[in-house]
Parts: sequence; C-alpha cells; structure tokens
Amino acid sequence: MSILPKKNSLGFYGIRLESIGGLGANLAGKMLAEAGVLGLGLNGSNFSSYGSEKKGSPVKSFIRFCDPDTEIRVHSPIMRPHVVGVFHEALYKTVDVVSGLPADGIVLVNTTRDFDEVKEDLQLEYGTLAIVDALGIAVEEKTKVNTAMLGALFRICDFLDPEAMKQVIRKTFEKKYPHLVEANIRTFDRGYNSVQFKEYKVPEGAEGKTFKLPEPQLGYETQEMGGIITAQANSITKDLSGSRQGFIPNLEIEKCINCAQCDTVCPDFCFIWEKRKDKRGRDQMFLEGIDYQYCKGCLKCVEVCPTEALTDIRETIGFAESNRVARNFPRVSGGVM
Repeated sequence: MSILPKKNSLGFYGIRLESIGGLGANLAGKMLAEAGVLGLGLNGSNFSSYGSEKKGSPVKSFIRFCDPDTEIRVHSPIMRPHVVGVFHEALYKTVDVVSGLPADGIVLVNTTRDFDEVKEDLQLEYGTLAIVDALGIAVEEKTKVNTAMLGALFRICDFLDPEAMKQVIRKTFEKKYPHLVEANIRTFDRGYNSVQFKEYKVPEGAEGKTFKLPEPQLGYETQEMGGIITAQANSITKDLSGSRQGFIPNLEIEKCINCAQCDTVCPDFCFIWEKRKDKRGRDQMFLEGIDYQYCKGCLKCVEVCPTEALTDIRETIGFAESNRVARNFPRVSGGVM
C-alpha cells in the first residue's frame, strides 16, 4: 500500500521550492529528498534550477517522490506540484510562484502576515495556505531559513518521518559545522510545530493554476528598442529587494550627525545627500535618506553608525517603497550621464 497521499498520472508526488540565492533552498531540496529515500525507502529525485549562482537571484528546487516499485525516468522541472514552498515574499514581484498549482494544492510561505493578505498577493482562490515565520526562527536560533522551512514542509508532508530528517541534518552538518547541528535541529522542530494552516474550500470541478513558462526577456520579440536591459543589474532600473534576506536599515534622521560613515561603507551608494547651509552659514552635506531600490540589505551601515541613527528592522512589504528617497540621476541630451 502506498504511503503517498497523492500521485500524478506518472505516480509521482511533486514538491517545488521557490527561493532566492542565499536562503538554502538548493540544500533544503537535497536534504528533503534524502530523508524520503533513506528514511522511508521511497524512490526520489531532486535537482535545482537557477541562472547566475549568486545571492538574490531566483532559485527553484524540485523534489519527486514515488513508490519503490515506480521508476523515475522524468527529470524535467515540476510544472504541477502538489506542494509549493515560498522562501521569500519578494519573489511575488518577478516570479509566478504558484504557476501550475492544482486546485487542492498546498502553498507554504515564509511570512509574518495573515492568511488573507498572502492569499490576495498570490491570487489564490482555493486550496490550502500554510504560513510560518521561518526568518524569525532562523534569526533567533542563528541558523538559516531553509531548516525552518523544512520543518514546516515535514508537517505538511506528514507521510515523511521527522526523525529521518533530523538524521540527515546531523549527517549534513556534523563534519564541517558541528556547532550548528543542535541549533538546526531546534530550528527544524520550531518550524514543524509553529506552521499554521488555513483551507479555502475548493468548489466541485474547480481547476488549478495554469502553468506558464516565463518568456525570455531578451528574445527578438521581447527585447526593448535599442537593446536596453530593464531587469536586475541595470544601473538605473535594477531592483535589489530580492537580495535582502529579511532585514533592512531604518534611518532616524533626528539622530543623524551627518558623519558619512554609512556612505563610506555602503557598497551601492544608497545614501542620498543634499548640499545646504549649516547654522553658521557654511556649505555642508546633509543626509536626506536611503534609496532602498539599490539596497541589498548588507547592514554594514548599521554596524558603523556611531549614534544609532541607523538600526536594522524586519522588512515588511511596502516599507522600502514608502520610505525610499529616490536618487536623481543627472541627464544630458541624448541619454543618462
């Protein structure tokens, strides 16, 4: 008798992890597959898909499970997953994370927001939504988001054995990072115990999300006139919000002494200055704010600020946009200078 709760027409139970580089989704997928294969004797496979292997770039990890008597002869991306795990909410801007999700599918999101807000952002109509504050757990335990997400995924995939996952965690970390073993097991347990669920009733005959293959941005039909690249890394229009891993600098301007130490250490020139007269009538540079469009959340500015005018806060959706002080690029005739 199969222990898998659901299977597609080929006999597979599919899980897709949607993340950004730096949050450990690639490793999480490997560990999840290993726990199912070695712990339960299932057949399983895992691979990840990403472009440039760097912090902040979109990452997908695919995990297939099937019964021991079923061969895995398919190694393509999972287009109709039973479960989707979303590691970072900034992905909503550029990636259709629920593409191909069946009507009765389950979405796990790393968030502190309530169910209905997340449902609206994902444009879900029905199915099961699970939320867990994986980042908060990881910060408190000094680990990474991936282990907390694994704990929540094991609660969702209740056919898997949590003890098998703990053995995989020990095996993964004990040689190179033995001091992180117990912290990661605590993180896993907290993710497992703190995930919350809300089910939105699926109408009879309801269809799931249509799978849409993203169109290439630089194809002959989609390229901008003049060869302009408007995606991440463009010096004018880039958006680094996906590179931030949950925290952002917050400026209390009344505490600022305009010492410019933040500007000295900032690798992306995020701080905006204006030349004004001081109380004695001398020309001085005064800090106006932060252009969060270019901030990747390294928090070096927070470390060097002598007056605590800069502090790190948990980023919430909309904070960067509403508190951004935009950089005005000088223009000359014919383009940007």
